[in-house]
Formats: sequence, structure tokens, C-alpha cells
Amino acid sequence: MASQFNKSNKTGFDSKSIMRRFSIIAFALTILITMAIGQAGRMMTVERHTWDSLADLSKKDSVPIDAQRGDILSCNGDLMASSLPVYQLILDFRAMHEAKSDTLWEEKIDSICTGLHRIYPKYSVQHYRNRLDEGYKKRTTDTAIINGNPTEVKKRIAYWPIMRDRVTYNQLQEASKLPIFKLGRNKSGFYGDMIPARKKPYGTLASRTIGTVSGMTGNKSGLEASLDSILKGKDGIKNRRKVLNRYLDISIDEPINGKDVVTTLDLEIQDLSERALLKMMQERKAEHGCVIVMEVKTGDIKAIVNLDKDTMSVDAYGHHYWNGRYTELYNHAVADLLEPGSVFKTVSALVALDDGVIDTTTTVDTGRGVWTMYNSRMRDWGWSTIGGFGVITLNKAMQQSSNIGISRLIDEKYKDNAEKYVQGVYRTGIHDTLNIPLSDAKNPRIRMPKRLPNGKYDRAVWYPTALPWMSIGYETQIPPISTLTFYNAIANNGKMMRPRLVKAIMEDGKVVKEFAPEVMREHICRHHEALEKVQIMLEQVVTMGTAKKTVKSNLFRIAGKTGTAQIADGARGYKSGGVVYLASFAGYFPADNPQYSAIVCIKTRSGGGSNVGGPVFKEVAEGIMARNVKYDAKDAYDQTARLVPDVKQGNISAAGHVLNSIGIATTAEWDNSSSAEPAVWGYAETRKKRNIVLHQSEQENLKHVPDVRGMGARDAVYLLESRGLKVTLTGRGKVIGQSIPAGQAVKKGESISLMLHI
Repeated sequence: MASQFNKSNKTGFDSKSIMRRFSIIAFALTILITMAIGQAGRMMTVERHTWDSLADLSKKDSVPIDAQRGDILSCNGDLMASSLPVYQLILDFRAMHEAKSDTLWEEKIDSICTGLHRIYPKYSVQHYRNRLDEGYKKRTTDTAIINGNPTEVKKRIAYWPIMRDRVTYNQLQEASKLPIFKLGRNKSGFYGDMIPARKKPYGTLASRTIGTVSGMTGNKSGLEASLDSILKGKDGIKNRRKVLNRYLDISIDEPINGKDVVTTLDLEIQDLSERALLKMMQERKAEHGCVIVMEVKTGDIKAIVNLDKDTMSVDAYGHHYWNGRYTELYNHAVADLLEPGSVFKTVSALVALDDGVIDTTTTVDTGRGVWTMYNSRMRDWGWSTIGGFGVITLNKAMQQSSNIGISRLIDEKYKDNAEKYVQGVYRTGIHDTLNIPLSDAKNPRIRMPKRLPNGKYDRAVWYPTALPWMSIGYETQIPPISTLTFYNAIANNGKMMRPRLVKAIMEDGKVVKEFAPEVMREHICRHHEALEKVQIMLEQVVTMGTAKKTVKSNLFRIAGKTGTAQIADGARGYKSGGVVYLASFAGYFPADNPQYSAIVCIKTRSGGGSNVGGPVFKEVAEGIMARNVKYDAKDAYDQTARLVPDVKQGNISAAGHVLNSIGIATTAEWDNSSSAEPAVWGYAETRKKRNIVLHQSEQENLKHVPDVRGMGARDAVYLLESRGLKVTLTGRGKVIGQSIPAGQAVKKGESISLMLHI
């Protein structure tokens, strides 16, 4: 024993004691592990619903990532519709409470409300105070499963809109500088929830054709609706997790942005067409009107204008009234199924000439302006004043737009074979389906006669007056776009082009699909001689007929046809005071080498005639042709009146080349005598003695957003897109503001908005 004790003391190691301690520790660990496993099992089974409920409060799976909607552009690349970000001002009272900013909130709320009113004065200071007090005091209640029982869990509000309205990026930045808000989202709970909004830089210009996208209902119209699958792109998916009191988004499937749509619309032609139509409608206090301009060779729609009385104002009694303004409410150009009136006489003349049943010299007796046909009276214009036209030729009947002359000729030649006449009308293509990419577009309705087994016409479908009245533009329903397509074919020597509204689809600035001009019919008649005769008659309508005073131009030749149709005014019908007129003019110019065709339709209560549609057509035609007039710059060169121009920032080497070319002295640190030199970025400084000094700026890091303020649109877009940003423009002139500040790190594919001003 003594030896063992001595041995134990010598080594200092008591194996039994150590093993006993290890056994105790191992036993304790075993118990702990068993308890942990048991608790884990309990959490996975008995308490699973409790923890799932708590986890749901801090995560969200499969959150959609909105794809950026594509832009709609004019034929020249002008932005007509684009998705620009707007923001809703949000307060997270939960984050404010966790940051212990409640006391500071009570001290600064008055200053915050005053600042909000200054930034967005639509609402009063008191309104903001009431709204914020409501959100601060309010609580939401969520239900969680705790210990197997539903339990209410009170939370502070994490999403409280300060107001329903959306604000711009600049307004959001101003609000971020208010007391408490400037502490940042984590401490103040203030942030802006970005919402994509559809904007039209040119306001109401072609707005009904471009269409709308409702952010509230999702409803769409116009091109926005018909091309939605191209414009909308594909939404992505992300998972949201709460980490350190902040929500982090984890992208699972990146969104695919929508493609851009290039239309055939020309904003200059659209603008001058709208102004010409508006002026006439205001003068006549018209109900509504439309203008369509088409390019003859391609069928491209260069302008499509629709104006209606704005009757959305409501008086104190809840009654709608006209406020004196006009706006685009309905696409009359493609959707109106109305009787076209006398512009349809050209169709009748072409059919009869093509069938060889009449010639331009064929005569017809129109009497004294009133003729009874199948117990119904047909009247010519001016029957009560000039007493009719007497015996006239087809040529004269077209010039003077004689209802009796055209209807009697057609009835005489086709009354026993009305089917042949309608088949001839179909042959002209005016009845064809145009397949215009607009959801509200309608197809023409021109009915075919139906015979009974005994060979007589079924009067339920075809009565005796149907043929003569159809020949002058009644008994049919044809939208203006179909009538114009027919006249465009006449101008195009009989080749009918399908109206083209969409020119191309673009993605990331590159064309991915083009829509070529499409020929609908190589010929709208069987004999070219018939077409030539109609072309001559249409020109004579303007030079010596009903359109002479209102459409004839001293600058170039115009061909076309006037039209007036009496139409029923809705439920009021043709009763006293219920008759309105559809005044129109359809034609093309210049007559000797047609470039454009156009139609004007105006619904008015003040009568029709060439005095309504004709002047609008003439103003549009002369405005378009004036764009094509080219002057020699030397004729306007004046040595004594030469001014030093304002030079924008950007590619300053190109600016120097232009200045030298027009005789303005420049001083530069490089050779700017050739436009082929590489681009030099910088700015210009005007010195005395009419000298402009060109300064070169250091090229900024490609990984950061450059400062493009003061630049022209082209240079600014080039610099930003070369860094992978997607640019949208608002306004004209030089850049005065950019949505992403200079110096911020570039995120590929991110959108940046530029504000321009002249």
C-alpha cells in the first residue's frame, strides 16, 4: 500500500478519480444531447405549427419581381410611352420603435408635417398630422400558434402610407431630408416604395392610339393592350428573409424586361394634325372628330388623331357638362361604324367604270335637286337655293357631289343585279379586314343582297331603296381607317397597302423583329383605265368642284372627295334636334406624285359640307409638305448677324468641328479640324472677341454613374448606355437633372431618368 501510494504521489495521476469525472461529464452530455434531440423532435412535431407561424413573420417566398415594361417609340425614335419610377412615401413604425426614436418623433412631428406640405402642397399640414397620428397610434394584430393554441401577437405597423398619391424621385429626396426621416430607414422607418408608372412625355398626343395601363385595375387599351405580351416582359421571382432587422431579397429567377415597340407615327405630323382638327372643332363646337394620315407607298400611319368633348366635369347637381375642352377619349378613327356619306361615291364610280356600264361622259337627269326613288325623296345639296343641276355627266356628278346623279346611275345599271354591284364594292378592298393592332378596331359592314326561291330580293335584307342609298354612302358602316385605305390605294395606282402602325420590335437598342410593308391587293379594279378616270375626277373635285374654295392649294395639287352624312344622334334618332352631321374629306397629295393620303371626319350639329373637313385637310397637307421644303443655307447667311451659339457639354470635339465649319473661332488643346477624330469629352467657355475655348474633362470611371447635366440628349444617353444603364428621357433640350446621382456605383440594367429643358 505504501509503495502504491508513493507511486501515485510520484506520478501525480489518479486514474480512478479522473475516469469517474469523465463518466459524470459524459453522462451529463448524454442527457443534454438526449434533451436537445427530444426538443428538436418536439419542435418538428408538436410545436411545428408554432415555429412555422413565427418563421412566416420574417420570411416570404416566391415574391414576384416586376419586369420593366418596354417603351413605345415614334418612327423617329421619340419616346411616346415609357415606364418611369414613382414612389409612395411609407413609414415603418416598428423600425422607429426598435430604434428608440419615439420620443424624437413626438418632438419633430410638427416640423415633418410642415415639410411634407411644402414638398407636396396638395394636402394641408393638419391633414398630414392626422394621417401620421393615426398610423402611430394604430396597431395590427397577427395570429400565431403558440403551444398549440391560436394567440394574438400585437405588432407595430411596418407599412403605413403617408398619403395615397405617388411622388417623384426629387420629391422623395426632399422628404428624406426632413427631421427624423434623414436618419435613414433603419432608425426612422421612412422609405419610398418604388412603383413603375406609365408616362407619356408628349401628353395627350396620340394618347388613345398608344393606350393606357391602369396601375389600379391592370386594364389596358390601345397599343398597350394589343402588344402587351411584347411590352410587359417576364416577371422574376425572389425570396425575402429578415436578417438583423432588415429584409434581404434573394433573387431566384431574374426578370426579363419587355421589348420596345417602334411605331410608324410621326410626332410632327401628329401634332400639326391635332392642332388643325382642334381649331375647326372649337370653331364648330363639334361633338368629336378624327384625322388619319398615311404614307402612300408603305401604308404607314403617320398620324391618328381623335378628339372628343370633355364632358367629365360635374356640376353641383351631379350633372355632366362640357367644360369647353377637347381630349382623346375614344378611337373614332378605327372604331366608328358610321355611314361614310359622299366619300363613298368614289367607290360607286370606280365599280361602275370598272364594270364598263358607264363612262365619265354618261349623262343623268338630276332634275331640280329633288328626285323620288321608290316612294322616298333623294335630295341634292342646294336644292332649295340653286334648284338642282339638271342633266349632268358622271364627271360633273362627282365634282358637285350630286346624290341624285350617282344614285340614279347605279340604280339604273344594277337594280336587277345588285349582287354584282356589291361584289364590285368588295373588289375595291374597302370591305377587307385590316388587322390593325388595336383592340377596339372594327371591321366594315357592307351587306350582300339575298334572294328568295322565287328570284325576288328578300325585303328583310334588301329593300328597293337599299341600292341607291348605299351608292352614296348610306346603308353601310365603314370606319374612317377603311375609307382611307381605299383612297390610299387610288393614290398608289391601285395597289392596296395594309395600314402599318408597328414598324419594329427592339431589345436593348437592337431591332429583333421588323414588320415590312404588306400588300393587301395588287389591284383594286380590273381595268387600270377606270382607276385613271377616278384619279382625274378626284383632282377635279378640288380644282373645280365642291372642294375648290376650301381645299385647293396654290403650292401643290390635291385630289380627294368631300362628304356629308346625316346620322342619327343615339337614342334621339332623327327627331327634331336629333340630327347631326358627319363632315369628311378623304384624299391624297401631291396629286401628280402622291406621297401622303389623309381623311378628316368631324361630327357636328352645325351642318356639314366642304367647309368643315376641307380646311383641316388643307392645313394638314400644307404643313406636311412644308417640312419637305429645303432651302440653301447660303441664302440665309448673314455675316453681320452671326451669333455665338450656346454649346452643350459632351462630345466637345464634334462641337469644335461644327463651330469651325460655320466660321466661329475656337481654341482647343487638340486638333479639332476633322470630324473623324476620336470623341473628346468636355465643355465650352465663351471668351471675348467671339472666341470659344474648348476644355477637355477627365474621363470618369466606367464603374460609376457620370454627371451628364448640361449635356445634350445624344451624348448623355451614349455615356450612360455605354455603362450598361437603361435611359429614359423627359422633356427637350439639355439635361438638367438625373435620377441617379453622379458617382454612384453602376448596376447593369438599372434604369436612369434624365430631365431635359430648353
